[in-house]
Amino acid sequence: MTPTALIAEDEPLLAQALQAELARAWPELQVLPTVGDGAAAVRAALEHRPDVLFFDIRMPGQGGMEAAAELAEDWPDEAPFPALVFVTAYDQYAVQAFEAQAVDYVLKPVQPARLRRTVEKLQGVLAQRASRGTDLEATLGQLRHLLQGAPAAPQPQLRVIQASVGNSIRMVPVDDVAYFEAADKYVRVVCADGEVLIRTPLKELLPQLDAQAFWQVHRGTVVRAAAVESVHRDEAGKLHLALRGRKERLPVSRLYAHLFKAM
Repeated sequence: MTPTALIAEDEPLLAQALQAELARAWPELQVLPTVGDGAAAVRAALEHRPDVLFFDIRMPGQGGMEAAAELAEDWPDEAPFPALVFVTAYDQYAVQAFEAQAVDYVLKPVQPARLRRTVEKLQGVLAQRASRGTDLEATLGQLRHLLQGAPAAPQPQLRVIQASVGNSIRMVPVDDVAYFEAADKYVRVVCADGEVLIRTPLKELLPQLDAQAFWQVHRGTVVRAAAVESVHRDEAGKLHLALRGRKERLPVSRLYAHLFKAM
Protein backbone atom coordinates (compact mmCIF):
# COMPACT_ATOMS: atom_id res chain seq x y z
CA MET A 1 0.00 0.00 0.00
CA THR A 2 1.08 3.59 -0.60
CA PRO A 3 2.75 4.98 2.56
CA THR A 4 1.21 8.16 3.99
CA ALA A 5 2.64 10.99 6.09
CA LEU A 6 1.29 13.91 8.08
CA ILE A 7 3.28 17.14 8.51
CA ALA A 8 2.50 19.32 11.55
CA GLU A 9 4.33 22.62 11.10
CA ASP A 10 3.10 26.14 11.89
CA GLU A 11 5.42 27.88 9.40
CA PRO A 12 3.88 27.37 5.92
CA LEU A 13 7.11 27.99 3.98
CA LEU A 14 8.98 25.40 6.03
CA ALA A 15 6.13 22.93 5.61
CA GLN A 16 6.19 23.48 1.85
CA ALA A 17 9.96 23.03 1.73
CA LEU A 18 9.74 19.78 3.68
CA GLN A 19 6.98 18.47 1.45
CA ALA A 20 8.91 19.40 -1.71
CA GLU A 21 12.06 17.63 -0.49
CA LEU A 22 10.02 14.58 0.53
CA ALA A 23 8.55 14.44 -2.99
CA ARG A 24 12.09 14.24 -4.39
CA ALA A 25 13.47 11.81 -1.82
CA TRP A 26 10.39 9.57 -1.56
CA PRO A 27 8.11 9.96 -4.59
CA GLU A 28 5.79 7.14 -3.48
CA LEU A 29 4.96 8.87 -0.19
CA GLN A 30 1.49 10.43 -0.05
CA VAL A 31 1.56 13.56 2.14
CA LEU A 32 -1.72 14.50 3.78
CA PRO A 33 -2.84 18.14 4.10
CA THR A 34 -0.49 19.98 6.48
CA VAL A 35 -1.72 21.11 9.90
CA GLY A 36 -0.30 23.97 11.94
CA ASP A 37 -0.74 23.12 15.61
CA GLY A 38 -0.54 20.18 17.97
CA ALA A 39 -4.27 19.76 18.61
CA ALA A 40 -5.02 19.69 14.88
CA ALA A 41 -2.18 17.21 14.40
CA VAL A 42 -3.70 14.81 16.93
CA ARG A 43 -7.14 15.05 15.30
CA ALA A 44 -5.77 14.56 11.78
CA ALA A 45 -3.57 11.63 12.81
CA LEU A 46 -6.44 9.85 14.56
CA GLU A 47 -8.65 10.38 11.52
CA HIS A 48 -6.19 9.34 8.80
CA ARG A 49 -3.79 7.03 10.71
CA PRO A 50 -0.71 7.91 8.66
CA ASP A 51 2.39 5.74 8.54
CA VAL A 52 4.75 8.63 9.34
CA LEU A 53 4.43 11.80 11.42
CA PHE A 54 6.65 14.87 10.96
CA PHE A 55 5.95 16.97 14.08
CA ASP A 56 7.49 20.37 14.71
CA ILE A 57 8.55 20.39 18.35
CA ARG A 58 7.46 24.04 18.76
CA MET A 59 3.91 24.84 17.67
CA PRO A 60 1.16 27.13 19.03
CA GLY A 61 -0.65 25.73 22.05
CA GLN A 62 0.89 22.27 22.06
CA GLY A 63 4.35 21.27 20.90
CA GLY A 64 5.15 18.22 18.83
CA MET A 65 6.31 16.03 21.71
CA GLU A 66 3.22 16.78 23.78
CA ALA A 67 1.02 16.14 20.75
CA ALA A 68 2.76 12.82 20.13
CA ALA A 69 2.22 11.84 23.76
CA GLU A 70 -1.50 12.69 23.56
CA LEU A 71 -1.76 10.78 20.31
CA ALA A 72 -0.14 7.72 21.86
CA GLU A 73 -2.67 7.90 24.68
CA ASP A 74 -5.66 7.92 22.30
CA TRP A 75 -4.25 5.67 19.57
CA PRO A 76 -6.40 2.58 18.86
CA ASP A 77 -4.82 -0.70 19.91
CA GLU A 78 -5.47 -2.42 16.59
CA ALA A 79 -3.55 0.13 14.48
CA PRO A 80 0.27 0.36 14.23
CA PHE A 81 1.55 3.60 15.73
CA PRO A 82 3.16 5.92 13.15
CA ALA A 83 6.90 6.32 12.84
CA LEU A 84 7.86 9.63 14.46
CA VAL A 85 10.18 12.31 13.11
CA PHE A 86 10.56 15.60 15.00
CA VAL A 87 11.28 18.81 13.11
CA THR A 88 13.42 21.29 15.04
CA ALA A 89 15.70 24.27 14.76
CA TYR A 90 19.16 23.28 15.95
CA ASP A 91 19.17 22.79 19.70
CA GLN A 92 22.02 20.84 21.24
CA TYR A 93 19.97 19.24 24.00
CA ALA A 94 17.09 18.33 21.66
CA VAL A 95 19.44 16.73 19.13
CA GLN A 96 21.26 14.79 21.86
CA ALA A 97 17.94 13.65 23.33
CA PHE A 98 16.59 12.47 19.99
CA GLU A 99 19.79 10.56 19.24
CA ALA A 100 19.87 9.01 22.70
CA GLN A 101 16.31 7.75 22.29
CA ALA A 102 16.83 6.63 18.66
CA VAL A 103 14.11 9.04 17.53
CA ASP A 104 14.75 10.61 14.15
CA TYR A 105 14.72 14.36 13.57
CA VAL A 106 14.92 16.89 10.75
CA LEU A 107 16.68 20.21 11.24
CA LYS A 108 15.35 23.53 9.97
CA PRO A 109 15.97 24.56 7.25
CA VAL A 110 15.52 21.20 5.53
CA GLN A 111 18.80 19.67 4.37
CA PRO A 112 18.21 17.32 1.38
CA ALA A 113 21.07 14.93 2.21
CA ARG A 114 19.97 14.61 5.84
CA LEU A 115 16.34 14.12 4.81
CA ARG A 116 17.34 11.32 2.43
CA ARG A 117 18.94 9.48 5.37
CA THR A 118 15.73 9.98 7.34
CA VAL A 119 13.68 8.60 4.44
CA GLU A 120 15.92 5.51 4.23
CA LYS A 121 15.50 4.94 7.95
CA LEU A 122 11.71 5.37 7.74
CA GLN A 123 11.47 2.95 4.83
CA GLY A 124 13.36 0.39 6.91
CA VAL A 125 11.07 1.00 9.90
CA LEU A 126 7.94 0.54 7.79
CA ALA A 127 9.32 -2.65 6.23
CA GLN A 128 10.11 -4.03 9.67
CA ARG A 129 6.68 -3.03 10.92
CA ALA A 130 5.03 -4.93 8.06
CA SER A 131 6.78 -8.11 9.13
CA ARG A 132 6.91 -7.81 12.92
CA GLY A 133 4.46 -5.08 13.95
CA THR A 134 5.24 -2.06 16.12
CA ASP A 135 6.36 -1.87 19.71
CA LEU A 136 4.16 0.83 21.23
CA GLU A 137 5.81 0.37 24.63
CA ALA A 138 9.18 1.30 23.13
CA THR A 139 7.65 4.45 21.62
CA LEU A 140 6.06 5.36 24.95
CA GLY A 141 9.42 4.94 26.67
CA GLN A 142 11.07 7.25 24.14
CA LEU A 143 8.38 9.89 24.62
CA ARG A 144 8.65 9.69 28.42
CA HIS A 145 12.36 10.47 28.27
CA LEU A 146 11.92 13.26 25.73
CA LEU A 147 9.14 14.93 27.74
CA GLN A 148 11.36 15.04 30.81
CA GLY A 149 13.44 17.65 29.00
CA ALA A 150 16.91 18.81 29.96
CA PRO A 151 18.00 17.82 33.46
CA ALA A 152 16.80 20.49 35.85
CA ALA A 153 19.05 22.07 38.46
CA PRO A 154 18.49 20.53 41.92
CA GLN A 155 15.79 22.35 43.86
CA PRO A 156 14.85 22.25 47.54
CA GLN A 157 11.91 19.95 48.16
CA LEU A 158 8.65 21.74 48.73
CA ARG A 159 7.20 21.26 52.21
CA VAL A 160 4.29 23.69 52.20
CA ILE A 161 2.00 24.96 49.42
CA GLN A 162 1.12 28.65 49.80
CA ALA A 163 -2.22 29.36 48.10
CA SER A 164 -4.14 32.63 47.93
CA VAL A 165 -7.68 32.27 49.27
CA GLY A 166 -9.51 35.58 49.14
CA ASN A 167 -7.51 38.06 51.18
CA SER A 168 -5.48 35.41 52.98
CA ILE A 169 -2.83 32.81 52.21
CA ARG A 170 -3.58 29.21 53.13
CA MET A 171 -0.60 27.06 54.10
CA VAL A 172 -1.08 23.50 52.89
CA PRO A 173 1.48 20.86 53.99
CA VAL A 174 2.63 18.87 50.96
CA ASP A 175 2.10 15.66 52.96
CA ASP A 176 -1.64 16.49 53.07
CA VAL A 177 -1.95 16.66 49.27
CA ALA A 178 -3.72 13.76 47.54
CA TYR A 179 -3.01 14.99 44.02
CA PHE A 180 -2.25 17.96 41.79
CA GLU A 181 -4.28 18.53 38.65
CA ALA A 182 -3.71 21.08 35.89
CA ALA A 183 -6.85 23.18 35.29
CA ASP A 184 -6.66 25.94 32.67
CA LYS A 185 -4.23 28.56 34.02
CA TYR A 186 -4.19 27.02 37.49
CA VAL A 187 -3.25 23.83 39.29
CA ARG A 188 -5.76 22.27 41.66
CA VAL A 189 -4.21 21.14 44.93
CA VAL A 190 -6.58 18.50 46.25
CA CYS A 191 -6.43 17.44 49.91
CA ALA A 192 -8.61 15.34 52.19
CA ASP A 193 -10.33 18.44 53.56
CA GLY A 194 -10.81 20.40 50.35
CA GLU A 195 -8.79 22.02 47.59
CA VAL A 196 -7.04 25.25 46.62
CA LEU A 197 -5.80 26.73 43.36
CA ILE A 198 -2.26 27.87 42.65
CA ARG A 199 -0.74 29.53 39.59
CA THR A 200 2.53 27.57 39.56
CA PRO A 201 2.50 25.36 36.43
CA LEU A 202 2.72 21.62 36.99
CA LYS A 203 5.98 21.52 35.02
CA GLU A 204 7.58 23.93 37.51
CA LEU A 205 6.06 22.17 40.50
CA LEU A 206 7.32 18.68 39.65
CA PRO A 207 11.06 19.30 40.29
CA GLN A 208 10.16 20.58 43.77
CA LEU A 209 8.32 17.40 44.75
CA ASP A 210 9.80 14.17 46.10
CA ALA A 211 9.78 11.86 43.06
CA GLN A 212 9.40 8.81 45.32
CA ALA A 213 6.30 10.28 46.96
CA PHE A 214 4.60 11.99 44.02
CA TRP A 215 4.08 10.22 40.69
CA GLN A 216 2.99 11.77 37.44
CA VAL A 217 0.17 9.56 36.13
CA HIS A 218 -1.16 11.75 33.32
CA ARG A 219 0.09 14.82 31.46
CA GLY A 220 -2.04 16.97 33.81
CA THR A 221 -2.07 14.89 37.01
CA VAL A 222 0.48 14.16 39.74
CA VAL A 223 -0.67 11.89 42.58
CA ARG A 224 0.78 11.14 46.00
CA ALA A 225 1.56 7.43 45.76
CA ALA A 226 0.55 6.77 49.36
CA ALA A 227 -2.92 8.20 48.63
CA VAL A 228 -3.61 5.50 46.03
CA GLU A 229 -5.73 2.69 47.40
CA SER A 230 -6.10 0.55 44.28
CA VAL A 231 -5.70 0.49 40.50
CA HIS A 232 -8.50 -0.68 38.23
CA ARG A 233 -8.53 -1.59 34.54
CA ASP A 234 -11.72 -0.87 32.60
CA GLU A 235 -13.15 -2.83 29.66
CA ALA A 236 -11.14 -0.71 27.22
CA GLY A 237 -7.92 -1.56 29.05
CA LYS A 238 -7.49 1.91 30.60
CA LEU A 239 -6.17 2.21 34.15
CA HIS A 240 -7.91 4.31 36.83
CA LEU A 241 -6.77 5.05 40.37
CA ALA A 242 -9.01 4.86 43.42
CA LEU A 243 -7.79 7.13 46.24
CA ARG A 244 -8.17 6.57 49.95
CA GLY A 245 -11.24 8.38 51.29
CA ARG A 246 -12.19 9.93 47.92
CA LYS A 247 -14.86 9.04 45.36
CA GLU A 248 -13.23 10.28 42.15
CA ARG A 249 -11.20 8.03 39.88
CA LEU A 250 -8.04 9.37 38.26
CA PRO A 251 -7.18 8.14 34.75
CA VAL A 252 -3.66 6.86 34.12
CA SER A 253 -2.06 7.69 30.79
CA ARG A 254 -0.46 4.93 28.72
CA LEU A 255 2.79 6.83 29.21
CA TYR A 256 2.72 6.13 32.93
CA ALA A 257 0.90 2.78 33.14
CA HIS A 258 4.28 1.08 33.68
CA LEU A 259 4.34 2.55 37.22
CA PHE A 260 1.58 0.20 38.34
CA LYS A 261 2.71 -3.40 38.32
CA ALA A 262 2.27 -6.02 41.02
CA MET A 263 5.38 -6.67 43.12
